[in-house]
Amino acid sequence: MTRFPAALRGLVTAIAALLALTAGSATARAATAPKAPRDFVALRVVDPTIIQEMRYLTPHNFVGEPIDGYEQPVCILTRPAADALHRAQIALLPQGYSLKVYDCYRPQRAVDHFVRWAEDLDDQAMKGEFYPNVDKTRLFADGYIAEKSGHSRGSTVDLTLVRLPAKPTRPYRPGEPLVPCYAPQDERFPDNSVDMGTGFDCFDTLAHTLDPRIQGEQRANRLLLKGTLESLGFVNLAEEWWHFTYKPEPYPDTYFDFPVSRKSLAGKP
Repeated sequence: MTRFPAALRGLVTAIAALLALTAGSATARAATAPKAPRDFVALRVVDPTIIQEMRYLTPHNFVGEPIDGYEQPVCILTRPAADALHRAQIALLPQGYSLKVYDCYRPQRAVDHFVRWAEDLDDQAMKGEFYPNVDKTRLFADGYIAEKSGHSRGSTVDLTLVRLPAKPTRPYRPGEPLVPCYAPQDERFPDNSVDMGTGFDCFDTLAHTLDPRIQGEQRANRLLLKGTLESLGFVNLAEEWWHFTYKPEPYPDTYFDFPVSRKSLAGKP
């Protein structure tokens, strides 16, 4: 049997104790990680036909990198909001359309990430696509970035319409040339959604739902989305054609911070 010097045995014992402590801390963190309330659900469980393209898990967003708190591509919502989206999908499918969600519940840590980015005036890597006409110093004053978001309450969703059968979309390649979000549909980043006049998360007045410059097919598409959702209890944010909140909200004054992950819903039907 190999015998180690006493000093070496002591070092081995200390390392083992440190590893055990680290493992215990990780287990404790996992056990105490914030979880979603029981009435939060994965949208896919309620309606697997709704298309999901969770943008903030990817670098294709106005920050240009995956956002804090997004761990898996899962849309999480309160049960009433998810049920209402299911009813909207039932109404749209016979017309040849599907809903597509870009963002659902958003943890507070993600909102904090947005705020840190907005305060860093030197980081303008994605300006060419998402805010070409807006000075970054104006993002707070003009309401594009705020320290709290209705998404964190669990009943707000960002979404669009897709004409069926849905065409595939290619992934965004970091560093590729950027095209303004209000450019003609065949010029801006390819998205399989219908033409809404701007892309998602376009920081521009053209993204206002009823902007009078948006006419024809683009306006008809916005009104179809708006009319369908509002008939089922959603309220549109006038400055963003893609942004809807289900009313009444189960948590009108609570801003949650559990991660966007299936683990946050563990044990829930």
